[in-house]
Amino acid sequence: MTAHSAPRPGQGDPGCALWLAEAADALDTSADHAADVLPRLAAAGLPAIGVPTARGGAGGTIVDALDALSEVATRSLAAAFVLWGHRTYIEYLLQSPNTALGDEALPGLLDGTLAGATGLSNAMKHLAGMEPLQVVARRDDAGLRVDGALPWVTNLRREGFHVAAAVDGPDGVPVVAAFAHDDAGLARSADLDLMGMRATNTAALSLNAVRIGPQRIIAADARAWLPRVRPAFAGLQCGMSIGLARRALAETRAAGGSGRGVLAAPLADATQRLEAAQSALFAGLRARAFEANAAPLFELRIALAEVVAEAVSLELQALGGKAYLTGPGRGFARRSREAAFIPVITPSLVQLKTALAKARESAA
Repeated sequence: MTAHSAPRPGQGDPGCALWLAEAADALDTSADHAADVLPRLAAAGLPAIGVPTARGGAGGTIVDALDALSEVATRSLAAAFVLWGHRTYIEYLLQSPNTALGDEALPGLLDGTLAGATGLSNAMKHLAGMEPLQVVARRDDAGLRVDGALPWVTNLRREGFHVAAAVDGPDGVPVVAAFAHDDAGLARSADLDLMGMRATNTAALSLNAVRIGPQRIIAADARAWLPRVRPAFAGLQCGMSIGLARRALAETRAAGGSGRGVLAAPLADATQRLEAAQSALFAGLRARAFEANAAPLFELRIALAEVVAEAVSLELQALGGKAYLTGPGRGFARRSREAAFIPVITPSLVQLKTALAKARESAA
């Protein structure tokens, strides 16, 4: 891993919002601009939001970071997905007792010269009892030798990335470790052949006898540490739903006209449910209530996904036949693909509902 020069969080990019709006369709359908997304977001200071100033950030809280991510999602879910992976990895370093690891990597992560990726989807499902860990380690003279696979990871920029993964330790205690793009034995696949979200640098990783030492350990006991970071992991995911729903509802209002008055009541209801879910999410994150009990966070993620589906359906009804014309319907077509992605982001809605059902059965 290579150290980078310190970022300058106050150096914003007022053109970022305009660029996202203009590039949104291309980011969804093509990987041509994949290398540009993170630098644009970083130039606007977005990864630094919620990072303490003492660690090189702009200050604020994880709620501020979520709010910023939501705004990105109103313009491009692909860009918001990149920001989610990147900012979540930053959060892992902020909450790691291994401060030296963060001190080394944070400058590059904040200025966008280094990409951060969260490979902990498998770990979050493992924590909920849904699947075994897919990465295992055995003892090595210098630390650990790691083997396994991560089938779906976002923000694996070819220009350089770090990725977090939960590793089933040789003593039976899982650890969370950081891996780098240039580690011997780590291989990145070609980009996954996604139907949208093409500029997100989403690929698979394989690990073959990758050696890591104690300096790469983010958390020595994953089971004790993961509940602390799960609210940021899932909360920032919810920001994607909030932003997309907000935009679809705004487009519905803008398209309202003759014969569309019947949509007023469902539009008001969807708006109210979005605002209520957002308020509950922000309050839970501020109170750190989701660390001890993740069920309400899962329920909010599900509720927000349902609002997204309804919001996009309302937009379609408001647009009518224009939604199927290439010009006026282009933005809707992208948001429709984006909305289809929300339920399958890991952990998927099916997995979350399964975890909630198991929890209710255990409590009965």
